[in-house]
Amino acid sequence: MSSKAELVPKKLLLPFILITSLFALWGFANDITNPMVAAFKRVLELTNTQASWVQLAFYGGYFTMALPAAFFIKKYSYKTGVLLGLGLYGFGACLFYPAAALESYGFFLAALYILTFGLAFLETTANPYILSMGSEETATQRLNLAQAFNPMGALAGLFVAKTFILNDLQSSATDESGKVYLFDSLDEATKAAVRSNDLLVIRDPYVMLGLVVLVILVVIALVKMPESKVEGEKVDFVPTLKRLVKNRNFVEGTLAQLVYVGAQIMVWTYIYQYAEALGIQTYEAVNYAFASLGVFLVGRWICTFLLRIIPAASLLAWFSVLAMAFMLGAIFITGMVGLYSLVGVSFAMSLMFPTIYGIALEGLGEDSKFAAAFLVMAIVGGAIMPTLQGMILDLGGTGYTDLLILGVSEVNFSFTLPLACFLLVFIFALRARK
Repeated sequence: MSSKAELVPKKLLLPFILITSLFALWGFANDITNPMVAAFKRVLELTNTQASWVQLAFYGGYFTMALPAAFFIKKYSYKTGVLLGLGLYGFGACLFYPAAALESYGFFLAALYILTFGLAFLETTANPYILSMGSEETATQRLNLAQAFNPMGALAGLFVAKTFILNDLQSSATDESGKVYLFDSLDEATKAAVRSNDLLVIRDPYVMLGLVVLVILVVIALVKMPESKVEGEKVDFVPTLKRLVKNRNFVEGTLAQLVYVGAQIMVWTYIYQYAEALGIQTYEAVNYAFASLGVFLVGRWICTFLLRIIPAASLLAWFSVLAMAFMLGAIFITGMVGLYSLVGVSFAMSLMFPTIYGIALEGLGEDSKFAAAFLVMAIVGGAIMPTLQGMILDLGGTGYTDLLILGVSEVNFSFTLPLACFLLVFIFALRARK
């Protein structure tokens, strides 16, 4: 009886650690940005749909650049892809400086769009690289381990958002009741001064992040890392694409990834609006976002262990059912119990991204480089779905409890979108088991 293959071969341990650190880096960017939907809505007096454009720009960058990133990596190397990704990441973050100076929402969106060009390069590079660092038998478990460091970066990003942005926004100040925003009653001249101050508050952490990323770029450039690039390797996209579209597991996995990412971003973006509908201010709602990431992180570590004894597709099916149960609670249970249920969804989501990713890439060999790009492009679900949810929130006005749908407020009802997404993930898991 053969022993189970080791998770990471000793000779690849250092490259594994270095590439795994990138997972935390893009997790930081994701979760410093999620609260900005609520922040920009308040500061710039936007509708829910307009505020959701933050996610449209952020995750739209993934869709735009993932395939070009795959061509680049295929032609050059993993390390070169990482360096270019870090460069675009840092440049996009630094663009927050002129965006704040011009007080232009469009400029902020453009900066986020460019920033995620870099994240697309990093994710297109890092995920298949981690999968290749050892036996295919342990590939999905290895990716879950690396992805476990993503929520650590996300927690750091959320901490920075709460401590250095949301807590300092003058436009979020309320009266003694905590329910009436003083900003809404100010004259236009005073509003303009508050707006200028708050945009600088939003700017500074991003600019600092950009400078840190550029320093990391220099460090990685100086470190020697092994490459899987084969000299003279041809970029045969069309034959690869033909093989991929005939692979049912890959095609369905890509669709499952699209709806899963959409569900994740909706849950983590609109938990602030859900909490505000219960009378909880945005800077206090961050505590529930922290709790969500905490249970998500715990779930990642638990699932890394469970995958050693339970087949990936089976575990994905069970966790999809759990996610739907929590989501039904968030929709139909009013009050704090519904909010706790929304937090619990994150535990069920912890398994999904790396597991769908690993299942979709099983047995693809060299085709996995382009396949990985399509799976990163599927992150566009995080751009599309929150905008649709924002449109639901605007059905009765810019508030969150303007009308009832199926006996619940529109903010509760809007979470039927992620519920439907988890149902599709469940169907994919059942089919993958076969």
